[in-house]
Parts: sequence; structure tokens; C-alpha cells
Amino acid sequence: MTGAANTNGIDDGLGTLQTPCLLLDRRKLAANLAGMQTQVSRHGVAFRPHLKTAKSIDVARMAMTSPSGPATVSTLKEAEYFAERGVTDLTYAVGIAPNKLDRVGEIRRRWKADLAVVLDSLVQAEAVAAWSRASGDRLPVFIEVDPDGHRSGVKPGNAELLRGIGERLAQGATLRGVLLHAGESYGLSDPEALAQAAEGERKAALQAAETLRAAGFECPVVSVGSTPTARHARHLDGITEVRAGVYMFGDLVQAGIGSCAVEDICVSVLATVIGHQPEKGWIITDAGWMAMSRDRGTASQAVDQGYGIVCDRLGHAYADVIVAQANQEHGVLAVRKGSSAALPDLPVGSLVRILPNHACATAAQYDRYHVIDGEGCASTVWERINGW
Repeated sequence: MTGAANTNGIDDGLGTLQTPCLLLDRRKLAANLAGMQTQVSRHGVAFRPHLKTAKSIDVARMAMTSPSGPATVSTLKEAEYFAERGVTDLTYAVGIAPNKLDRVGEIRRRWKADLAVVLDSLVQAEAVAAWSRASGDRLPVFIEVDPDGHRSGVKPGNAELLRGIGERLAQGATLRGVLLHAGESYGLSDPEALAQAAEGERKAALQAAETLRAAGFECPVVSVGSTPTARHARHLDGITEVRAGVYMFGDLVQAGIGSCAVEDICVSVLATVIGHQPEKGWIITDAGWMAMSRDRGTASQAVDQGYGIVCDRLGHAYADVIVAQANQEHGVLAVRKGSSAALPDLPVGSLVRILPNHACATAAQYDRYHVIDGEGCASTVWERINGW
């Protein structure tokens, strides 16, 4: 659906776009990137931005410290896409499945990429070592360490498993270091608790690295990372690199955590008003959960933002107006329960922007960004990829 002309008389280019579509504010993006780079540089460690949220070479080139990286990816399709475009210093930060090793090897050979993999079990280590021997390619490997029980990884105190993985990798592959992700930080909001989570992540990383080194294994890289812990770490002594991804865009979950402000969020979904249900206090748009994703990450936070905060076409948030309900292709705008705010006057054809709960999930619904500069014209398109 094509949006109506801008009744405010501002030639912003949005009225010609088919909705729903994904907008990216370049100025806010640049500010978010600079803020994290300053934070990491303050600690004197390397930064390896995670490209899983952006999945775009244009964003990557703004985020990375050089055209070749370093960078982190979450799918091998991302690794192929970025390697083809000259990003060759890559960590594939999802536990490796043995049936993906040939594809990893092809990326390394075809684009001469230094692509490292991650694992946390003896079975994976044996498979990687066997593949490395058979191919003649000593694959660089990180051992994933679990700092907080959130997801995958070896417990930092499990010295036997750490040593066992190191021994098996030594039979053909190369141990590059340990890699951690403090995922439980996403459930926090108190700055002190977030600082403690960052310190817990750091201590777990050092404990695992020291265990490996004491057993005679080199462990040159000690890699940690999540947007909340990267934002709130007080020091990173002993850490060699930090990874983070969603900080680039920000979203309502990160705002609820305290990792960004709502005003920092630089991606939004442009939607068109297609109807009204005045007796229910609803405005209907063409952006349902297919456009926003089903992510309801703020539902467990202090402020439930529904499926997103509603803004005018210039990006200014309406007071207490959210996407309260969503069907596949219909979004229901309503005033937050308990608020005395009023619905804005939005005739059929009006354009609104919706700030997402989870930038990664919302962006995954699209194959391009329509790039704007603040309140300026949306005249540039940046590609993005999806899939595995």
C-alpha cells in the first residue's frame, strides 16, 4: 500500500513507499555506533561487532574498524554474504554442527576468510579435529563458555570438559580462545545488576581461559559480549575483545533494560492507517505481526509496549499510543491501558512509524532498509539478507 501525501508539507519521500516497510535513521545509527565504540575503546579491548541484527554490508562498513572486519555472524549465509564483500575476519558465533563444516571450509577457501567456529562439547571437538585433518585446514575454534545458565556453553568451573575439548582440538584444529554471551542480562534493568552481570561474565571468561592455559593450551582470545554487559561493564581486565550487535539499532527491550533510550532507536516500521473502530478506541494499520514480528519481549518488563510504540511520520512518539494487538496483516493502535492520553487524529491514508520490541526479529521480516537522515528524505535503499 502506498501512503498518502504528507499533509505537513514536508517532502520526506515516505509517501511514495509501499507499506509496511523498514526505515533506518542513519544519523541515529551513526551515534549508536560511535557510542559503543567509545565505550569499548575506554576499556582498551578490541571490538568485534555482531552483524546478526543488521545483516547489511552498508551498516557493517559503518560499524567495523576496517573493511575486512573484525565481525561476528550468526549464520553461514551471513558469513558468505560478508566474505564475498571483503569482510574476511569473522567469527561464526553459533555452536557448529558437523554437517556444516564443509560449508565453513568453502567460505575459508573461496574468499580466503579467517572464519572461526564455536563449540562446547567433546563430540563437536572430535568432528572439527577430524575434518581439519582430512581437509588440511586447521580450523580456528572458540570454546563457548556459559557464564549465567542462559543458553549453551561449558560451565567455567568444568575443568575436565575444558581440558578434554582442548585435547581433542589439538589433534587437528586450532584453539583460538573462549567465547561468552551473558544472555541473562536481557532480563535485568537495574544498572548495578547489569554491572554485576558484566563482571560475572568477565570472571567466568578468565576462569575458563586460565584453566586451559594451566593445562598447556594457548588461549589468545578471551571474547565476551552482549549489548547490556558491553554498556555497563566497569572494567574488562583480562578480556581481549567485546562483541555486541543490537546496540546498532536499539529497540524497546533494550530501552527497558536501560541499554538505550527510546529516542536512540534508529529502526522503525512505516505503516499506513487503513481503518478505524472508534467505539473500541482503535486505529487499524497495515502492519500486523508479519511486519512487526511476534516478539513480545517487553511483556515481561516494567512497561509492556505491546507490539511497538507508535510515532508520527517524523518519528515523534505519540503519548501512550502502542500497537496493542496484531493480526497477520492488521495492527491495532490504541492508548495504553490506564492512560488518560487521547488517540491522535489519523485519517485513512495517514502514515505512522512503529518502534519495534526486538530489532533483530522485526528487521528479519524485510529485505531492505529505506534510509533516512533524521527527519530528512528517504531516498536511499540498503540491502539486507535473511536465511541460513
